Amino acid sequence: MKRRLVIVALLALAVALYFALNLGRFISLEYLKSQHAALVELYRQHPAATLAAYFLLYVAVMAASLPGGAVLTLASGALFGFWTAVIVVSFASTLGALLAMLAARYVVGEWVQKRFASSLAAVNAGMERDGVFYLLALRLVPAFPLFLVNLAMGLTRIGAWTYTWVSQLGMLPGTMVYVYLGTQLARIESLRDLASPALLLGFALLGLLPLVAKRALDAFKARKVYARWTGVKPARFDYNLVVVGAGSAGLVSAYIGAVTKAKVALIERERMGGDCLYTGCVPSKALIRSARLLADVARSRALGIDAAQAQFDFAAVMQRVQRVIQAIEPHDSPERYAALGVECIQGQARLTSPWTVEVMTGEVARTLTTKSIVIATGAKPLVPDIPGLADVGYLTSDTVWTLAALPAELLVLGGGPIGCELAQAFARFGSRVTLVEMQPRLLMREDDDVSARVLTQFNAEGIRVLTAHKTVRFEQQDGERWLLAKPAAAVHDVHEEVRVRFDAVLVAVGRVASTTGYGLEELGITTTAQRTLATDEWLQTIYPNITACGDVAGPYQFTHTAAHQAWYAAVNALFGTFRRFKADYRVIPSATFVDPEVARVGLNEREAAERKIARDVTTYDIADLDRAIADEAATGFVKVLTAPGSDRILGVTIVGAHAAELIAEFVLAMKQGIGLNRILATIHIYPTFAEANKYAAGAWKRRTVTQGQQHFLAAFQAWRRGASAFAAVLRAVPALLRDKRPALIEAAHPMRPRQDAGAAAGEPR
Repeated sequence: MKRRLVIVALLALAVALYFALNLGRFISLEYLKSQHAALVELYRQHPAATLAAYFLLYVAVMAASLPGGAVLTLASGALFGFWTAVIVVSFASTLGALLAMLAARYVVGEWVQKRFASSLAAVNAGMERDGVFYLLALRLVPAFPLFLVNLAMGLTRIGAWTYTWVSQLGMLPGTMVYVYLGTQLARIESLRDLASPALLLGFALLGLLPLVAKRALDAFKARKVYARWTGVKPARFDYNLVVVGAGSAGLVSAYIGAVTKAKVALIERERMGGDCLYTGCVPSKALIRSARLLADVARSRALGIDAAQAQFDFAAVMQRVQRVIQAIEPHDSPERYAALGVECIQGQARLTSPWTVEVMTGEVARTLTTKSIVIATGAKPLVPDIPGLADVGYLTSDTVWTLAALPAELLVLGGGPIGCELAQAFARFGSRVTLVEMQPRLLMREDDDVSARVLTQFNAEGIRVLTAHKTVRFEQQDGERWLLAKPAAAVHDVHEEVRVRFDAVLVAVGRVASTTGYGLEELGITTTAQRTLATDEWLQTIYPNITACGDVAGPYQFTHTAAHQAWYAAVNALFGTFRRFKADYRVIPSATFVDPEVARVGLNEREAAERKIARDVTTYDIADLDRAIADEAATGFVKVLTAPGSDRILGVTIVGAHAAELIAEFVLAMKQGIGLNRILATIHIYPTFAEANKYAAGAWKRRTVTQGQQHFLAAFQAWRRGASAFAAVLRAVPALLRDKRPALIEAAHPMRPRQDAGAAAGEPR
């Protein structure tokens, strides 16, 4: 321990002296240029001694992680010539990097490994598996400064010999470019020399090196991953693109392939359209619409209608759901895609190599050869392993649509979007619904105030909500089915057990990517901790010609995100050899179709706090919106997060009627870089729900007006009425400079005297 402290003290002293004595001036480009002639003469007279001194200096600078390595490399080319400089710098930089790495490992490496053993386990495993490639990538395409790489690698378990030869190999191309540039810079004697072809070539090489190195690494990595398939790749292909899965992501991928004139095969083992059409978005929204009508009838007195009744047959409602599905089916039909030029194949797909897909249709097997593959196999409901669940029988979001009779008592497991939407819908049809959620509140991804609004509405509609409850087991007694759950805070207390009777249970605790049964494991395509396929930022798997999109790729499980990803997956699969596009997740909207609706884009307060992102929060209460009042829907809010001191939107959450429609304006604004000032200056039709967006912008604008500015305006108007100019200035200027607190202007409406969220808030620009 003492020896380590001595080493640390010596290193700290050396670095301190380096900066205190300004030793860096001796390895600056200006100093070396001024001493160029003398150094060249010194090298001519004492070549071995000069090279040795330079070598030791370079090693010391690298080992101590001091600035100046790039300048020394340039200087070596100017002093020693190309090949001599390349040899000296190559070995000196490698030795210095090794010493820096070993010093970091010796001083703090053991402590870091012990202190953060669990966190570093994955890093160590990755380094043991692909350490050579990762280090080579960092050397060839330096994402971090070289000295940081040296120090960071000291905290891993990479071997010294491996580190040495990989560093030497990886730094060699950059060394050669810098040395060449140094040889050319030494020849500059006039401004005309700056435009010499040789010097321009050097700068071009410097700029092109990262791109060329990246391409070379990609080719090396691809060669490595395809090595086991040597001799398997077909000489010719049946298709340019084979898409596995015909849900939202698969359909868009196939469409993009078709419109780019690729020969495309689309494989689906069930029905084209996927979960969204048959068991997700479409049927759930159809059911919610019917349920909302019943809710409107139930509150008819609030709309001035003394008595209103609605009679319904639940089986007929479910038949309507199927009619809606059938009306939309042609959009996703085999006939439509066949007309586009896509070959639609029904069967079970299995990848047998990176370029071959076997399709089983009944007992008949067919093998397709293809240049590229898109995996879009979607997700399926997650069914937890709870004792007794299989015995009592259960529904999921896939099977609930088979119900012909309304359950008298429905138990819903899960307080996420699916659970909340279906719990409210069934309650409005007349089921006595109990919703059990293990987390402390509903819709855990949303802010607390959002969850509170939804819970208040659920309570008002008679939905029993048990948050912070852990399901223990299911039982059947005397022909009745029961759930046994415990509050999370008292999970070990047998006396706190809660019993819930039910006729049917809907399991809605999430969805898991469909990754098994497609031959992906045999190809070595791995999954993430979230059980989605592991892809890079271009949605490529370990095989560059195989991409994935939609629920199977994550990180989002929205239909619109699946379609968004599909463009990147298809384009990168078809054209990635020439150009690739990184998937853009900057502006992803979402909506939960409960009543009141919940919609969001960008950050909410919870996420901003977790990520320590500074923000201003502005909230407009929809209770003040004229159209909401007229529609008896005056509940909810528009909450906007902005960058401090700016109108730049970081995120928006809307709770209220038509929230999923209202959020579109903010989605567009964020995508196109439009701030709240421009939303405020945009005319919105009166009376509409969309005005809520403008009034939220007006509320933000009012927060930017200070009391000092208000005092200044009051004095200005007094002067306009004839007051003394001197007195007005005497009152206004000190207040303007001193009082920066918000003026807290009362909300105002442009159509009525009591409000003016537009003009008074500064609408004209």
